[in-house]
Order: sequence, then C-alpha cells, then structure tokens
Amino acid sequence: DDMTKLAYLHEPGVLHNLACRYGLNEIYTYTGNILIAVNPFQRLPHLYDVHMMEQYKGATFGELSPHLFAIADSCYRAMINEHGSQSILVSGESGAGKTETTKMLMRYLAFMGGRSGTEGRTVEQQVLESNPVLEAFGNAKTVKNNNSSRFGKFVEIQFDKYGKISGAAVRTYLLERSRVCQVSDPERNYHCFYMLCSAPPEDVKRFKVGNPRSFHYLNQTSCYEVANVDDAREYLETRNAMDIVGISQEEQDAIFRVVAAILHLGNINFSKGKEIDSSRLRDEKSINHLKIVAELLMCDEKLLEDSLCQRVIVTPDGNITKPLDPDSALQSRDALAKTVYSRLFDWIVDKINNSIGQDPDAISIIGVLDIYGFESFKVNSFEQLCINMTNEKLQQHFNQHVFKMEQEEYTRDEIDWSYVEFVDNQDVLDLIEKKPGGIIALLDEACMFPKSTHETFAQKMYQTYKSHKRFSKPKLARTAFTINHYAGDVTYQADYFLDKNKDYVVAEHQALLNSSSNNSKP
Repeated sequence: DDMTKLAYLHEPGVLHNLACRYGLNEIYTYTGNILIAVNPFQRLPHLYDVHMMEQYKGATFGELSPHLFAIADSCYRAMINEHGSQSILVSGESGAGKTETTKMLMRYLAFMGGRSGTEGRTVEQQVLESNPVLEAFGNAKTVKNNNSSRFGKFVEIQFDKYGKISGAAVRTYLLERSRVCQVSDPERNYHCFYMLCSAPPEDVKRFKVGNPRSFHYLNQTSCYEVANVDDAREYLETRNAMDIVGISQEEQDAIFRVVAAILHLGNINFSKGKEIDSSRLRDEKSINHLKIVAELLMCDEKLLEDSLCQRVIVTPDGNITKPLDPDSALQSRDALAKTVYSRLFDWIVDKINNSIGQDPDAISIIGVLDIYGFESFKVNSFEQLCINMTNEKLQQHFNQHVFKMEQEEYTRDEIDWSYVEFVDNQDVLDLIEKKPGGIIALLDEACMFPKSTHETFAQKMYQTYKSHKRFSKPKLARTAFTINHYAGDVTYQADYFLDKNKDYVVAEHQALLNSSSNNSKP
C-alpha cells in the first residue's frame, strides 16, 4: 500500500500495483506522504462515514490503510503541533475525481474543527453548502466528466488557537467564460441553465424560460440531460444551499433573473441595417427576446439595443458612434453574455465569502486547492493552454517536492544514493510563459497590433519555435501547433486565441449594466 516499498520502482510496476489494488476495491495507495486516488466512478458511502472519520482521527500516518482522511488528519495535526498553515494540493487529469476528493477533505476538516452544539448555521456547514452553489454555476458536463469544474478553486479554512474553525474564504480562478456562448457535442453549458428550465412551473413562468431546446446557447449541442441527474431536484437543492450560505430569496431571484436574461440574449439575431455596415434586430422574435432581456435585467430597451448594435469611439474632437455589421453585433451580444455571466459568478463567490465571514485573528489556515485537471480534447483552444500550463506548474512543484528536495537532503546528510532520472519540465514552462519570448508574450504582442490575425500569430510561432524540442507544427497545419507536455502531446487550434486573450469589457456594456435598476444586481 506504499509504492516506495516496491522492490523495483518503475512505471509498469507502479501501474500494475495500482491495477491490482483497484481490483481489490482499494482505491487509495501511498507514495511516501503522497496519496494516489483512482476514481471508482461509483458512490462508496461506507468509506466516508463518521465511523471512518473516527478511525482516522489522531491515528499515526501509515498505521491504517491509505485514505483521504489520513492526509487530512496529518495536515490538521501538523497545523496544531507546528502552529503553521498547511496546504493540500488535489491534482489529476479531467474526470479523475478532484472535486469529490476536495469535498471529502473539507468534510473531514469540518468534522475535526467543528464546534459541537452550536446554534444556527455554523461556518463549517456554510463552507460545505457553498459547494453545490458553486457547482451549479461553475460546473458543466464535458466529454470525460458529467460534473466537470470549469473554474479553479482554493478554499482557505481558518482556525483559532483551539483548532476550531473560525472562518473561511473561497478564491476562484479562470472561469471558462466562452462556454456560455459556445458548446460542442456531447457537452452541456453550465448546470444552472438547465436547472432553471426544469424549475417548478411558477418559476419557469416568472423567469420566462422553457424548453432548453428553444435557446441558442443550449441547443448548439444535442445533449440536454445528464444520466442520473434530475435538474428539477438540483434546482430546489441549489436554492436550499443558497439559503444556508446566506443568499436571501430576493437575491436568489435576482440571480436567476440574470441566468434567464442570458438565455434570451442568445436568441437575439441581427440583419443588415439601412446604412452600410450597420445592423438591426432581425425579426419579431429577436425584438421580443430583447424586450424580455431588458425586463429581466431591469434596464432600458433602447440602451440595450444600442449597446449591441453600435460602438462609441472616443476621439480628441468628441465621441463618434460607429454602427456594427450583423457579425460584429453577434460578437457584441456574446461578449455581453460572457461579461454578465462572469460578473454573476464573481458576485456569488463574494456573497458566499461575506456570509461565511473571514477571521482576521485566525492563528493558521488549511488551504485546499482544486484546480482544473490536464485536458486534451479533439479541439483544444486558449482555455486548454491556460489549464495545461497550470498543471505543468503543479507538476513542477511535485517534481521539486518528491525528487529535487529528497536528493538535496541525501546530499546534505552525506548519504550515498544513485541519481534518479526525472523529467524536468522547466523548458515547457519557459516555452509557454517566459517573458519575453514565450507563447503568451507573443500572443500579448499580437493583440496589440490591429492587423494581427490568428494566421499571422501562428506563423510567428512556427518561425520562433521551429527548433524547440517541445514545440511542433502538424503537417498541413495553418494555425494548429503541438506542445509536448509532461502528460503527452496536445495539439492546439490558434483560431480564437487573439479574441479570447483580448476578452475585455466593452464600455457600452459597462454603462448598460450600471444603468440596471436591479437592487441586488450582481
């Protein structure tokens, strides 16, 4: 159950050991003080009940079978004994079970640091109930995972001098904004859209939603349901979780008004206007959807239409209003949807944090990091590059933790050891993020030139990295490029890199949102 004890430590041996243990329903295995978890893809409640928590409470590390609770317990003990903060990093590829693992870790820490017999909503209860709320708005079905986190999360649990939970904070990173407007088979958009469409009849009527098949942002894919998930029940459970984390009924209604408004926004279409390069609402349906969006967002209808169909250019001689052609108006519509959704998500996170409350006098914290897993799909874009770069960083931390530090310790203690060869991935990180000269730096540079296209950006990469051993150009590719990551080769399509990297908030959209009379507006 500890792979450092294998007589011959090599990849086939490690895989064989994991497979044998998995066959015996042993999903956890140690490698020193690191826990490897293999996703069982089924619920195993007996592994995580209070009885199991009691067993691991205070047990010496390695004394009992490998388990998540052993890691959480040793982390808690180290915090108490050493009076210092701790972090648990949960990493793995997409669909490996990171989010569920994070939830179990938080449950154990709540069990250890909870205050027995306290009245009302406890901090630990609010921390645990923040999970379903964040999952409703930040998770979606992807190719490999029915409940994939499309954002990164760092949960800070704060403790007082008695080792009791005194506060908490949730920090989020890299929400996948593009999913709001672009989804491909067999994936879905964010869960909250489908929950709202399956809400009780009075809510469906109030928020003016209906069959998900009738909304452009949901019907780009043929997947509307997830196996073994009841969206109607999830809607009610999410509302209940919102109650517990301190989001009022009025605020909940405001949140779902925004969700509904985004769905209707996606159904607004444009045709050519009377003037050259101008646009107007295409038909009666689009006019109707625009009215509903204005009503739900509580903003002026004309202001909304103008913010979609034109841009105001500021010049030294005054402002010039420039009309947008139908394609640009569609891009403007999608940009507004992404801005509104990401603002909504940030507002929900802030609301949860304010409700739970942070403890400025906390003695120490335990942080749990649940970040996107390594991704390699049929089509990989800018989001995948950011996600995979983050995972390269985690891999480097792992390498330093396991190999470099151990080897330095042996040298310090003058212990004779044979050098263990490990793949150092600093060259991949330099390729992506080095300033100047990395891919991100080239992309930022390309975004500063109005005439740059994804093709000119790709050509610049081919030219710059033609001799880099981690970079290659697929045959016949015009915009694709391949990076040799620690977890294998990933081919990226550079087609939307420039747009996604620019992703700024348009001034007209900002003015529109500021004008909304929605009292509890996100």
